[in-house]
Amino acid sequence: MARESDLRDYNREAWNRQVAKSDRWTVPVGPEVIAAARRGEWSVVLTPRKPVPREWFGELAGKDVLGLASAGGQQGPVLAAAGARVTVFDNSPAQLGQDRLVAEREGLELRLVEGDMRDLSTFADASFDLIFHPCSNCFVDELRPVWREAFRVLRPGGALLSGFSNPVIFLFDPDLEKQGVMQLKYRMPYSDLTSLTDEERRRYTDQGEPLCVAHSLEDQIGGQLEAGFLLAGFFEDKHEEGDTLSEYLSGFCATRAVKPG
Repeated sequence: MARESDLRDYNREAWNRQVAKSDRWTVPVGPEVIAAARRGEWSVVLTPRKPVPREWFGELAGKDVLGLASAGGQQGPVLAAAGARVTVFDNSPAQLGQDRLVAEREGLELRLVEGDMRDLSTFADASFDLIFHPCSNCFVDELRPVWREAFRVLRPGGALLSGFSNPVIFLFDPDLEKQGVMQLKYRMPYSDLTSLTDEERRRYTDQGEPLCVAHSLEDQIGGQLEAGFLLAGFFEDKHEEGDTLSEYLSGFCATRAVKPG
């Protein structure tokens, strides 16, 4: 595959395969995590490691929350156990199945919807108080529609919490990086579909791994502002232990953006 129109279909199946492989982001939380969340003791991540500040959520009880491209049985069930009314929206049926597993095991009410994060037409305007959108928009080729749709389905005064990659993490030679050498190889705009040779792309497709697009910070942050949001919070985060680039910079960002009103 090499056409951007195929990216959503490819990544749906790739994430289904990641579930079968028990990738880190597909392993559902255990009963002890849900029990703690019911006691008010919980945290979730938008980026690889750093917990989202609790004040970014406000009072969760009774809020209508959309987990946008956030299936996997990790965040949605925790927020539901903390008192929110949660809808999880994701491209991967298998990932949604992980949320269903936790909901059935723990007696949680979760609404599960399959779809493209760029098209939330299944939801009416002003349907949600909060949107939780962890690092996942690198799996679509267009980003501005994601922000416009998120703005539309939020109620005035509602907040969008989003995590995303700094595009610089995609631009280094991955073979040299494994040797601890950071050397720029690719340019922006970057996409696994168009920036790699067929042989380089097979590094991912032969393993059934998702393909990514590096969205600029202008599209990530500027796109939120263009959609009408006001930025009200920001932090950076690093990748897991052992990542060479993390020795030099934080490759992930998280924002709290508010819909005026």
